[in-house]
Amino acid sequence: MLSNQLQNGVETAKLIWSRLPNAEDGSDDAEGDEDGVLRSEGFDAVESLDYEVIENYAYRQEQARRGKLYVWYNVGVKWFFALLIGIGTGLAAVLINISVENFAGWKYSWTFKIIQTSYVAGFIVYTLFNLALVFSSVYIVTQFAPAAAGSGIPEIKGYLNGIDTRGILLFRTLIGKISGSIGSVGGGLALGKEGPLVHTGACIASLLGQGGSTKYHLSSRWLQIFKSDRDRRDLVTCGCAAGVAAAFRAPVGGVLFALEEVTSWWRSQLMWRVFFTSAVVAVVVRTAMGWCKSGKCGHFGSGGFIIWDVSDGQEDYSFAELLPMAIIGVIGGLLGALFNQLTLYITHWRRNYLHKKGNRVKIIEACLISVMTSVISFGLPLFRKCSACPDSDSSIECPRRPGTYGNYVNFFCSNSNEYNDLATIFFNTQDDAIRNLFSAKTIHEYSAQSLLTFLVMFYSLAVVTFGTAVPAGQFVPGIMIGSTYGRLVGMFVVKLSQKTNIEEGTYALLGAASFLGGSMRMTVSLCVIMVEITNNLKLLPLIMLVLLISKAVGDAFNEGLYEEQARLRGIPLLESRPKNLMRKMTAKEACGNQKVSYFTRVVKVADVANILRTNNHNGFPVVDQPRNGETIVIGLILRSHLLVLLQSKADFQHSPLAVDMRSQSIPIRHNLGDFVKPVTSKGLSINDIHLSSDDLEMYIDLAPFVNPSPYVVPEDMSLTKVYNLFRQLGLRHIFVVPRASRVIGMITRKDLLFEDNEDSGSVELQSTSVRGEERAGSRVRRRNSEVGSPLLNGLLE
Repeated sequence: MLSNQLQNGVETAKLIWSRLPNAEDGSDDAEGDEDGVLRSEGFDAVESLDYEVIENYAYRQEQARRGKLYVWYNVGVKWFFALLIGIGTGLAAVLINISVENFAGWKYSWTFKIIQTSYVAGFIVYTLFNLALVFSSVYIVTQFAPAAAGSGIPEIKGYLNGIDTRGILLFRTLIGKISGSIGSVGGGLALGKEGPLVHTGACIASLLGQGGSTKYHLSSRWLQIFKSDRDRRDLVTCGCAAGVAAAFRAPVGGVLFALEEVTSWWRSQLMWRVFFTSAVVAVVVRTAMGWCKSGKCGHFGSGGFIIWDVSDGQEDYSFAELLPMAIIGVIGGLLGALFNQLTLYITHWRRNYLHKKGNRVKIIEACLISVMTSVISFGLPLFRKCSACPDSDSSIECPRRPGTYGNYVNFFCSNSNEYNDLATIFFNTQDDAIRNLFSAKTIHEYSAQSLLTFLVMFYSLAVVTFGTAVPAGQFVPGIMIGSTYGRLVGMFVVKLSQKTNIEEGTYALLGAASFLGGSMRMTVSLCVIMVEITNNLKLLPLIMLVLLISKAVGDAFNEGLYEEQARLRGIPLLESRPKNLMRKMTAKEACGNQKVSYFTRVVKVADVANILRTNNHNGFPVVDQPRNGETIVIGLILRSHLLVLLQSKADFQHSPLAVDMRSQSIPIRHNLGDFVKPVTSKGLSINDIHLSSDDLEMYIDLAPFVNPSPYVVPEDMSLTKVYNLFRQLGLRHIFVVPRASRVIGMITRKDLLFEDNEDSGSVELQSTSVRGEERAGSRVRRRNSEVGSPLLNGLLE
């Protein structure tokens, strides 16, 4: 009977292996798949988003038809969507946390029951359980949602920076992120679920913004309200903050994370909606925690929601302790920078050599890392000597009961009142292990040898695991690493000072903050997150100290983790500061000697099709030549808009005569929805449009469809100033023109202070000066502007 079972097992394994995808099956790579992240590491594979409002004729006509009721309706819908994003992200976090905790609970319960009779059988069950979860995660990602691999934060940061990265906000990516996170984190890999939760919140926000998923018939016409990339960007920002708030139960930290780390453009109205979304998430998670405490969530009844309460820890600190705390900051900066560099090298090698061999290799790699992690986490505690439990008057149970979270795990111990300190870290979920490392009143729970062993092994596992084809976050692994060496430093401080009020858990918290600061280079948001999840405001100055030191040390070696990974993935981020080289360049020099492709106002269809086929530009100047012979630029038109015009053919005309834009009876054959680019980034292509020979001989007047007010800079403007303008306004294109020959007017701050008089229906200039003096000053200013007088500094500034 045993031989028959073995034979059946071998045949089943062969069948599963034969069904694994291979490189020859097509769609072999996340980067090569049409829904993957990027096709190459070059910047030509990405496309920018249109955050600028295209104020063409159709837009202005539609705005003119809308009244105040529509404005209030639009604002109300945005707040309603913020509510839905908060609820959706909170429920996704509840699902992931409860699933991970229950899988971990079943795994540890079965393992501890089996090792009572055989440690070998327990190891086999433990390894197979982890392997099955990791296999499910990597299989879902490689076969269903390749864009769900990794943390997703570099891609979301690129999206909010203005880069359209293919496939990162699809419905399949959302499903792959949730299910893959459950498998990878529940399978015991050295990864976290916090980064994927940020990506999950962004996906939920994007799907709501586009009205659902049309491919899977989960869309609603009533939700398809927001048509522009600008509105969708705001929703995705709310989703990112909601993800952090759900991951750490830190609503204020979520708002600051969105402001500091992922967004490139911010305004006060958006901040209120982001704050509201994070507050909704906090309510949802809090409600779920109350439900789980009643025992309805299965194993580990708290549901696994992160909060490491250290409010009963160290009450005060002396001036002498600042030195070891500063040393923790230096260690965090060094280890964080080293972590970034190692992961960069390994990820580069993995992408260029290993993952190009196909999905089967990705699956094998993740499974091998799972087996290696299981061997290390189960095998190393076997070599540790057990320690006796502390005095019976301790408030912490020792040893803990199998299948529950807490300190003091009895593993491979000869007596029932002993515990294995290394197993206390390994035989827990990461959340519970961190809770143990942060715990107060547990002095001498861990030995220095055990902490050093765990630090080396877990650090190595985190470096190797990051970059595999599974959803992977680095927040919690970073906290694990930092809290380990932080507790080590705390042990030495306790031993040297011989003071009873010093808590090793406090130093573990500072170590966690220092490693995250040295790796991710966040300061304000990370400081608030650490305070919120530890519920100890007294430690705020110390956290600030170690964060500043670790970030300064890390910046001396390389950039932050997300910036390095974004560059590796070919996402051209515009950082907050321009490069020093730009200070010596002008806008004209940056343009180079490239020939500008442009259209005349009335252009032949054949010329439009030819230009679109021969280049990949996404924006084109449109020029006109009045009767006086001087060529003028009348606006900018996008490739996507031209493709819509070519496909519809509704605006083709036989004669090359221009439409009179001053006429009030210009026919509007398109609405703004016709020009909206799909969120899937699979818009129209020139190869998809069929034009007959008669169509090619027709003409199009582009004036009603151009953006008549694109941003323009003079050719001698410094590139640094152009860079700041481009990034702060979220632009996609900017025109470089010769120095203007004359000035037609000047606008000052005072000219922008208007008051809407509802009674008279007029707009009045707010001023404390005499009305007649204002008019006189305005006349002088206009006259001086027209003649180019030195008095252009303005009389009313």
